[in-house]
Amino acid sequence: MVGRRRLGRQFGWLWASYAVSAYGSGLGFGALPLIAVLVLHAGPAEVSALSAVGPAVGALIAVPLAPWVEFRRKRPVMIMMDLARFAAMATIPVAYAFGWLSFVQLLVVSALVAAAKIAFNAASGAYLKALVWPDDLLVANARFESTNWSSIAVGPPLGGAAIGLFGPVTTVVADALSYLLSALGITAIRGREQAPRTTDKSPVRAGALLDGWRHLMGHPGLRALYLNNMLVGGLIMATEPLLAVLLLRQLGFPPWQYGLAFAAPCLGGLIGSRLARRVVARFGRHWVFRTVGTLRAIWLIGLAFVRPGVVGLVTVMAVELAIIINMSLYSPVLATYRLEHTPKHLVARTLSAWSIGQQASIAVLTALAGLLADVTSPRTALTVAGLLILTTPLLLPRPDQTSQHEPELSRSHS
Repeated sequence: MVGRRRLGRQFGWLWASYAVSAYGSGLGFGALPLIAVLVLHAGPAEVSALSAVGPAVGALIAVPLAPWVEFRRKRPVMIMMDLARFAAMATIPVAYAFGWLSFVQLLVVSALVAAAKIAFNAASGAYLKALVWPDDLLVANARFESTNWSSIAVGPPLGGAAIGLFGPVTTVVADALSYLLSALGITAIRGREQAPRTTDKSPVRAGALLDGWRHLMGHPGLRALYLNNMLVGGLIMATEPLLAVLLLRQLGFPPWQYGLAFAAPCLGGLIGSRLARRVVARFGRHWVFRTVGTLRAIWLIGLAFVRPGVVGLVTVMAVELAIIINMSLYSPVLATYRLEHTPKHLVARTLSAWSIGQQASIAVLTALAGLLADVTSPRTALTVAGLLILTTPLLLPRPDQTSQHEPELSRSHS
């Protein structure tokens, strides 16, 4: 079973650090838009900008960081990015205490945290590839996936309660401290990390910024998975603000039901992630890409048929549960394939390119969905998103695409 396989003390520290920051982010989920509404009395346009523009700017900032991350030891980079996120988030409660908090500050913090997250994930992915045996990558990625979904299931309800009891910046403080604890956990990892090797006198050259995208677009399997994932992830995330308006304003759901509708289905992430290794062993990786990749896309259209009352609440929870189970099974398999088929000297830039493309897709599709909802209605926009996502399985890779390019298997450790 996934949960019983031992990956060593070094991985244990890395996993613990990830868990601390994941649960901190779960507690702080949606904290910045909430502060914008409750403290700064921001309108819908400003809240949408905070959700889309901040992360999009963060993705742009992350572009030149990718080669910088690639050619440095990854553990110090992860610590630095955790400390950067701690410092950025900590400015919010300080500014709130002195009455200096502004919407511009929230935008800047959102962008900085998004950029640091992309850089951190790129460094941690490269570090993970060197830390565990190739045969253990799927187990490791499944554990991260399981932790992520459990933090989303538990964090937001607890965060909402904490805000109600202690004030609007409470969860921001918890989120900031989680990054500090994560940095301390990564510092505790023992063992000397080898410095990346490069024969280029100036590795951070202009062309290095695009090397991650060149690798993704030049590999048939990764190209198909990348394009598919950008659309699927972007369309799913674009429905969140639409659903908030539909449920809270138009259908009159109380806030606790709205929170329950999203938190409870996240427990399905524990199911999917724990099944990943056994499903791959039984059916093969390509079956997961094609079948599970299709299953995660067919449920979204159900959100367009939500009605008031208990039936509507159950409908949302059922749709979200189906999506999350399939996503949590699919994602660790995808993450493992991506690492296996990326040379060590390109891992950080490839993961950065992947995250930047995903973040840009979410920002663009969220903005377009919001515009469509303004012109028509949230339900119409949900219907369009649900129909569009039904076309995304056409982008999934064929068997010959994922069987090409044997992976670079390295049994080196930090």
